[in-house]
Amino acid sequence: MDQFIVKPLFGHGPIEFYTPTNVTLWMALAVLATVALFVLGTRGRAIVPSRVQSVAELAYGFIYKMVEDITGHDGVKYFPKIFTLFVFIIFTNYLGLLPMSFTPTSHIAVTAVLGFGVFFAVTILGFVKHGAHFLGLFWMSDAPLILRPIIAIIEVISYFVRPVSHSIRLAGNIMAGHAVIKVFAGFAAIAAISPVSVAAIVAIYGLEVLVAFIQAYVFTILTCVYLKDALHPGH
Repeated sequence: MDQFIVKPLFGHGPIEFYTPTNVTLWMALAVLATVALFVLGTRGRAIVPSRVQSVAELAYGFIYKMVEDITGHDGVKYFPKIFTLFVFIIFTNYLGLLPMSFTPTSHIAVTAVLGFGVFFAVTILGFVKHGAHFLGLFWMSDAPLILRPIIAIIEVISYFVRPVSHSIRLAGNIMAGHAVIKVFAGFAAIAAISPVSVAAIVAIYGLEVLVAFIQAYVFTILTCVYLKDALHPGH
């Protein structure tokens, strides 16, 4: 499990909150990759786009349509934050597939900041826009009266579980894929089964390429669903 160890970039001393680590480095590289794609890659704004500009435009249109379809037109104003989350997660996921790299999204400390950040943002937004009426999200007026308190308790519990599942889902899937590849890599040293191990590593790596995108997509679409509840809390 050495690939998941957080290490300081300089020296071997204790890690403090201000210590630059491998997590810091690879998150910074994700930011630089984002700037390279969406700032440098699109600065020409050609009518006939280059490959880089095409990728940037496809990503922009893909997430914009997702936000508009799920949250409605009034949710489009929050598109920059949602798009930033998607791009950051997908770049950290894919950079983590490079040999000798580190994947920040395999750590719950990173994904929890993202998950709880979304949770607090949409909750505060819900109360700011609707006040006490936001609590209507937990009260199903269409249900039989005797069941409404029970459903309300379930809804409250599920609401506060959201940031936990939101963050654990991302970290767990990314960490599991890397760990499985590492396990098969250990078997590759055994000559008798090395061809099978190498084939398994290639197959799992291909799956991880798909999972890296899917997890960024799932995190983003759930963020849109939570934003929709904040904007339209009525059932």
